[in-house]
Amino acid sequence: MKTFPHLTLCPHCDSVYHKQPCASGEIAICNRCAAVLWQGDGGLSARALPLTLSAAITFILACCYPVMSVGYHGATTEVTLWNAGWALAPAERFPLMAICTVFLLVAAPFLQVMMTAWLLLFARFGRPAPAFIFTMKALKWLHPWSRVEVGVLGFLVAAIKLSSLLEVSIGAGGWALAASCFLIIIVNNHDLQPLWDLLSYHQEAERE
Repeated sequence: MKTFPHLTLCPHCDSVYHKQPCASGEIAICNRCAAVLWQGDGGLSARALPLTLSAAITFILACCYPVMSVGYHGATTEVTLWNAGWALAPAERFPLMAICTVFLLVAAPFLQVMMTAWLLLFARFGRPAPAFIFTMKALKWLHPWSRVEVGVLGFLVAAIKLSSLLEVSIGAGGWALAASCFLIIIVNNHDLQPLWDLLSYHQEAERE
């Protein structure tokens, strides 16, 4: 499939523009609808890679450790992200709701963070990652499905509601989940469009 890394589309009105270099802190605005087209790189990989790796580590910890503990008369139950998702599965039925919940709270954020780290790790060495185009398209598709912040709010509401009836305490996974949610939001605010320049440079080098 032929690609045109020197061109970009406006995400709102689909106007086509020739991409021009921007200095750090500068942004390009669509002449038609005033939407942001791209931002200056300013060392994207150097800034975003440590945050992405930190988000990956904290999210893995959130998946491995209990998010909260619920106690009642000495009996304690630990709740993890997996427990919260599979609790929606009805008995002896296809657990469609549980699968969707696990995908939104666990699978989609994990894939998003890992693929972003994959791209930025190779960009740190000035080259496009293997399967670059597929990874960029997958990230664009996954972006609206990553709902880890909804999970954080859900656990917070549940903890407040249950605290009047049961003994509720935040586990190590809960703190890790809150930290990963904060880091994922910061990582998602970084524009990855400058990474397409690496692909064009690599293709030109191969032709030479």
